[in-house]
Amino acid sequence: MVVVMVPGVDESQIEEVSSRLRLMGLTVHRTDARGRVTLGAVGDLGSLDVEDVRHLPGVQDVVRISVPYKLVSRTFQPDSTVVTVGKAAIGGNQVAIMAGPCAVESEEQVDTVAAAVARAGASILRGGAYKPRTSPYTFQGLGEEGLKILRRCADRHGLAVISEVMDTQHVPILERWVDVLQVGARNMQNFVLLRELGRVRKPVLLKRGFSATIEEWLMSAEYVLAGGNREVMLCERGIRTFETALRNTLDLSCVPVIHQLSHLPVVVDPSHAVGVRDKVPPMACAAVAAGADGLLIEVHPHPETALSDGAQSLYVPQFEELVVRLRGVAKAVDRTL
Repeated sequence: MVVVMVPGVDESQIEEVSSRLRLMGLTVHRTDARGRVTLGAVGDLGSLDVEDVRHLPGVQDVVRISVPYKLVSRTFQPDSTVVTVGKAAIGGNQVAIMAGPCAVESEEQVDTVAAAVARAGASILRGGAYKPRTSPYTFQGLGEEGLKILRRCADRHGLAVISEVMDTQHVPILERWVDVLQVGARNMQNFVLLRELGRVRKPVLLKRGFSATIEEWLMSAEYVLAGGNREVMLCERGIRTFETALRNTLDLSCVPVIHQLSHLPVVVDPSHAVGVRDKVPPMACAAVAAGADGLLIEVHPHPETALSDGAQSLYVPQFEELVVRLRGVAKAVDRTL
């Protein structure tokens, strides 16, 4: 449930209400927005008398949250969450561009891409150092050395860094080198990992699972927020359907749906969604038109020799042309790039 405090309430009354809720066995999450304090109380509310809480000093109203996801819901936090990553403010009026190679292969490769995407207008450098691959015989990434390469190249060109975390033992390593920890589709319901990321004080990008419903996706985000990390972004990367023309089916309808249900920002990954290079630009434009708060795009200087996902990676000139088009789309829907 959400406990709405009266405007200008005394801090001691907030603490008193919070203490009473904890004594009832509830976990309390505080939000300050629009000059008002709200307390999200999460736990077993079965035997709780809402009127007992409503009559506590300083309480204006008590609202039960009917959906299973509590902290990610608009009821708990009406205002949209804005996650600041370097120069990007994701979830506001700006559409953030995260671009780079699928996998870190060498410093020369990453530096070439970093220079190009920074010049074109990206604010975050993406790249995989730990690669979850369908086949155990394909390139699995450079590990921590790949993260160091990403960090050096990003710093050289004024970019932030996002990279995927696959395992709880990798969390401290990624915390050291990256600005955003990405959870891949295969790990969306890795609840042990999600709980660990709840203790991290860096933003998390949570990709949607191949066959996950929107509610399951939001419930996974709830694990991270329940652990105390409020800087969570959701990423639509295509879902598995009966259609085989492309790698996955990009569910752009989820963008306005999530924005209605949740305060969390929504990023779209058209590269993994379609898996075909020439289909990435139109879907990226469509994502911005649908209201996406950011894009995750794969770019490689020589996609034909890429060690991972070359078929969906844009050439540098293609990415530069795409950003120009994206600026036009963003302007048409009253956004900036």
